[in-house]
Amino acid sequence: MTHRLNCTNSWVELVRFWEETDWPESCKVEIVDGVVTVAPLASFRHGYITSEVTRSLCDVVPEDWYVFHRQATVVPSRRGLYIPDVVVFPKPAGRGSDYFVPAAAAELAVEITSEFNAHQDRISKAAGYAQAGVPLYLLIDSWDPGGPTATLYGEPNGDVYRVLHAVKFGEEITLPDPFNLTIETSTFPVS
Repeated sequence: MTHRLNCTNSWVELVRFWEETDWPESCKVEIVDGVVTVAPLASFRHGYITSEVTRSLCDVVPEDWYVFHRQATVVPSRRGLYIPDVVVFPKPAGRGSDYFVPAAAAELAVEITSEFNAHQDRISKAAGYAQAGVPLYLLIDSWDPGGPTATLYGEPNGDVYRVLHAVKFGEEITLPDPFNLTIETSTFPVS
C-alpha cells in the first residue's frame, strides 16, 4: 500500500505526517522521493539475513559504534526518510529528532530487498544514501531477476555509487576498512 501526499507538501510537513500518524506496528513506513510507503512485516528469510549481517558486524565494529536494526535515517535533499534493515553509526550518531538520525552520520547502510521494495532499494535509496555521503551501501537482493545477489557500493559521488564488489548468493563478499569483514552468503536462504 502506498499513500501519496500532495506534491506541494514540504519536507517538514512530510516528516510531521510520518511522526504523527498512528501506523500499524507490524508495518515499515518510509518516505522515498517524497512518497510515504507502507510495507508489510518482513519475511523470515529477510529477518534471518538481517540477523546474520548484524551478528557479523557486531563482531568487528569499534566499541564506540552502534549497529541498529530499522533505525529511521533521513536524507532531506531527496525527500527521504529510510529505515535501513541494518545501519552502522559511530558515536555520537547525531540526532535529528526522537525518531530519526541523519543518514550522513552513517558509515554503512544495509538494505535487504523484499518483494515490495526491491526497486526502491536498488534505485531510489541507493541514490539517497550516496547523496548523503554514506561511505558504504550493502544491497542484499534476494529478488534480483538474475538470482539472489549481494552488492557492495562505495565511493559516493553525487547520487551515484561505484560498485566495489558484487557476488551471487553462495560466495563471500568483503567489506573494506573500517570493517575488514567477510560475509559468507552461502548461509542466506533463497526462495
